[in-house]
Amino acid sequence: MLMNSPPPTTQPLDGATNTQDSSSQLGFEIVKEKEEFRNYKNSNLQDTVSKSYFNSHTFQTYEYALGKMKEYSKLNSGIKMGIWEAAELLNTIIDESDPDSDIPQINHLLQTAEAIRKVYPDPKYDWFHLTGFIHDLGKILLSDKFKEPQWAVVGDTFPLGCRFDESNIFYEFFKENPDNNDPRFNTENGVYQPNCGLDNVVMSWGHDEYFYQVCIGNNSTLPKEALYMIRFHSFYPWHKCDRYKNLTNSQDDEMLEWVRKFNKFDLYSKDPEPIDIEKIKPYYQSLIDKYFPKVLNW
Repeated sequence: MLMNSPPPTTQPLDGATNTQDSSSQLGFEIVKEKEEFRNYKNSNLQDTVSKSYFNSHTFQTYEYALGKMKEYSKLNSGIKMGIWEAAELLNTIIDESDPDSDIPQINHLLQTAEAIRKVYPDPKYDWFHLTGFIHDLGKILLSDKFKEPQWAVVGDTFPLGCRFDESNIFYEFFKENPDNNDPRFNTENGVYQPNCGLDNVVMSWGHDEYFYQVCIGNNSTLPKEALYMIRFHSFYPWHKCDRYKNLTNSQDDEMLEWVRKFNKFDLYSKDPEPIDIEKIKPYYQSLIDKYFPKVLNW
């Protein structure tokens, strides 16, 4: 895999107005009970969501993900644009793997960012605000500029090259995956050494890994914590279920807390009500200018 050295660790989140993780103490308003989020059994989007996961779990193989990494980590698509321009591409994109929301993705990004900003208003956490806004920008792979299918871009991510863990959503769909019957990949560690670290694990290809590569390849100055949030926010078996610990190392363990802090904003801030984009655009544009070049290679 393409390996890069991320920026140094930031200071702990010691100035938040509220860090308790309960429906009444999240620090921001949620539109439904926490237990109603990530409903993969009988949501009104169930058919679309299950189809997306069936395709993902069937076609995301070790070799496929390696190929996509090789293709996209070069950032040589010829497409050059700024962060805000990329965010505007999400205006017409709906994530078909998400049972909680069918609103355009730019609204979700800003809802996440504003929820973080409300709970962590101190300017020293501006990188955290920005991470909320940009974390899903890799979904531009669904746009007409790239035209990748939904199953290759969205949904929970999972390690490839080793046994599929039962904590994965729609675990039963993996039975059609060619890797499921490959002896190289049928053990707990598979092709990996124990505790090799997530940097050395091939994850299912999607928007998380792609935008992480965009950040690194364009010399973003976001801290390591932000890069972990971007790269692994969809890896629910790890940050929610404590699985795949046989593959993680001490750095992953340290960053896990940050990914979990981010997750509650990503998940619980979803709201069908539109957000006033033009009102808050100047603030986020100032953060983009701070942490990214004006024009990026994609």
